[in-house]
Amino acid sequence: MNPLFLAYLSLTLALAITPGATTAVVVRNTLATGWTGGIAAAVGAAVGNSTHATAAGLGLAVVIGRVPLLLSAVQVAGGLYLAWLGSASARRLWHGRALPVSGDILSARIDITHHHAVREGITVNLLNPAIITFYLTVVPSFVPAAAPRGYYVQLAAAHVGMAFVCHSAWALGLGRLRHVITRPSARLVLEAVTAGALLLLAARVLYSALA
Repeated sequence: MNPLFLAYLSLTLALAITPGATTAVVVRNTLATGWTGGIAAAVGAAVGNSTHATAAGLGLAVVIGRVPLLLSAVQVAGGLYLAWLGSASARRLWHGRALPVSGDILSARIDITHHHAVREGITVNLLNPAIITFYLTVVPSFVPAAAPRGYYVQLAAAHVGMAFVCHSAWALGLGRLRHVITRPSARLVLEAVTAGALLLLAARVLYSALA
């Protein structure tokens, strides 16, 4: 196998397994509606990744090069969205309650109508400046000069697939622990961790955009 491709896979895997904003959203939806909600958020995140990959392939870098404030605007919007999600969790903690336990968690019932979770997954990735930068700068740097047609698509598909598997693993792992996360104390702890992660990520994104 091409050493450059192996290097790309190694880097992509490292990025995919590192918890970030998308992971927090997947965990948040798993706590709300069980593993099916987490998977739905992971599907939405995959759609967001695919959208970025397509936009980059169609020349988004040229647009951002001509309008550099566009990336800053996306960063600010992404930071505010993460802050909004984190604040919602923080408000629940302030009132001493976590996300309500749904029947999906207790019964592990399969429900494919988690539209809200899918929307959150799409939105958090569409407004994630790290993913935009990844597709605009990192992926092209791993495309050899004599690469066959469609090579960029293979690289993008590898990232989308790895990220989906990792996010799904979070959802399934927490779903397996539903007998634990239905306990009020455990859910408050997980809610606190999720809120802290979202607010910290929001602060980092906003600081980067405004610095």
